[in-house]
Amino acid sequence: MSSRTFRISVRGSFDGLTAAQRAELLAAAPEHDVLRASFTSEGHLTYDIAARPFFTFRFLDSGEAEEDVLDATARAELAAESWLADRGYGFKQLRSQAEDLSLAPLGKRQRQAAARGDAGR
Repeated sequence: MSSRTFRISVRGSFDGLTAAQRAELLAAAPEHDVLRASFTSEGHLTYDIAARPFFTFRFLDSGEAEEDVLDATARAELAAESWLADRGYGFKQLRSQAEDLSLAPLGKRQRQAAARGDAGR
């Protein structure tokens, strides 16, 4: 079996933040800017607390079978909840979306590269 790569997004909103927590998030905002977003095994958090209370964690995980995406999603949700709880940040409405990259359609450049590889045989 080949290894599958999963990209998981866990979204939610901050809830009941204190003034100190809000100030802490605002101070750290540049490192959590959406323009720096990436999928990582530890999870990467993005938010714009000055504009809206929403956040997104992006996780990268892997598995051997298509069904492993369910376990990967559960791990991502637990990691996001733990990160928030460890810092005392209230949150609500967590929801997840997962993508198995082995099932994702090829982009234009990937299709062109595949066509060149097939034409060279």
